[in-house]
Amino acid sequence: MKPHNNKLALALLAAGMLLPGYAGAQTINLQQAVEMSLSADPRIKEREHLVDAARGLLAEVKGNEGWRISANAFIGLAPAVDGGFYQGGAYNGTKPRRDGDDWNGLSDWTHIEFALIKPLYTFGKVEAYGKAAEGNIDIKRGDVRQTQAETAFDTKRAYYGYLTARDIRLFLEDMQSRLESSISRAERALKEETGEVTQAELFSLQATKGVIGKYVHQARAVEKISLDGLRVLTGLGLKAPLTVADESLQPVPFPSAELADLQGRALTDRPEMQQLEAGLKARRALVAAKKADIMPDVYAGVVGSYSYASRRDQLDNPHVVDPFNGGGLTPVVGVKWDAVFGVASARVTQAQAELEALNQKKQFALMGIPFEVSEAYANARANFDSQKDLAEGAASARRWVIASMADFAAGLEKGDKLAEAIKSYVLAQTEYLRTVNDYNVNVAQISKLTGEQK
Repeated sequence: MKPHNNKLALALLAAGMLLPGYAGAQTINLQQAVEMSLSADPRIKEREHLVDAARGLLAEVKGNEGWRISANAFIGLAPAVDGGFYQGGAYNGTKPRRDGDDWNGLSDWTHIEFALIKPLYTFGKVEAYGKAAEGNIDIKRGDVRQTQAETAFDTKRAYYGYLTARDIRLFLEDMQSRLESSISRAERALKEETGEVTQAELFSLQATKGVIGKYVHQARAVEKISLDGLRVLTGLGLKAPLTVADESLQPVPFPSAELADLQGRALTDRPEMQQLEAGLKARRALVAAKKADIMPDVYAGVVGSYSYASRRDQLDNPHVVDPFNGGGLTPVVGVKWDAVFGVASARVTQAQAELEALNQKKQFALMGIPFEVSEAYANARANFDSQKDLAEGAASARRWVIASMADFAAGLEKGDKLAEAIKSYVLAQTEYLRTVNDYNVNVAQISKLTGEQK
């Protein structure tokens, strides 16, 4: 190949390596997975848009303090009139004309009327509705934080679930391999009729192999489901190549804060509590707003109107008004009152009842949230202590299996005893891994319950 062809091939290869289809598997740790999920979750973006909508509602409320215009313009028909106001159509005289019932045809008629006004005083309506709208913004922001906490928790659960399933699968596959070696030895011994192994011992080993095989298939399924869940949560997509950075599942540190501190943190930092405070603020403002709705609005502005009919002669007489010709403009100060007292009173009652209901919800939260934290803390403590005991038990079971396999290979151990040792080791190790997973999820739940976002 010619030199310039080599350069072209290298350039094409480099360009191809940059394409998404040629990218290698992405390796992420837990923190990266959480950050990617928080950036990719469309549910968070949905609630952020709802925050923007709530801000728009506040802007709408404050807009009621500004200038407003009402206008009406139309083109219609009016009776045509020639001549003046006096007898015979004269423009001056002493006798008014009497031909009002005569038909003189039609004229076009253009009419415009408008009012440009600005509220001066609303008896607190705008201020109260504004505070309610601000509280609504805080509630929507709480929805964002709550969804972020849920996403972070779901990501941690999927991440730990994948590590647990992967480690269990690897462990069981290793035990499968070791067990198959023992089964092969037992089969050879039976075939050669050495008397070292009985048929019952072979059956015991084979039965153990079947049980382990079932658990391997289950672990593979959970491993795939958890990794697919990570792909979806992080926004990479189901087909994206993805690996995790952790080589094995390890227990996270136990929370350093005391239970009372965690409960206090939950009552102050948790999104639901902040939403309750914002909701109470909004409800109080709504009660005040509904009471203010009964009061009028004081305003100032300019009102005017203009009419023109081309086939009606105009009269230059200040004492005579023709509704089809003429106009006027004037500044005004006025009071507008639009209230149905029975309806307004009912709305105040409704708003007050909703405020009292929210107060009761707050009282329940003050009792329920500390209990939730206490429950998660107790489960975390139990699983933390359990995984330490299980780690010691699994280590002993491993030594038991190694010793039993060596004795079985030397003809000093029965096959059923080896099968029992393997079962005990499988149970202890898988329970250890599952308990570490449960403990890590408990710690993640405590973080969520106390208002942490990551």
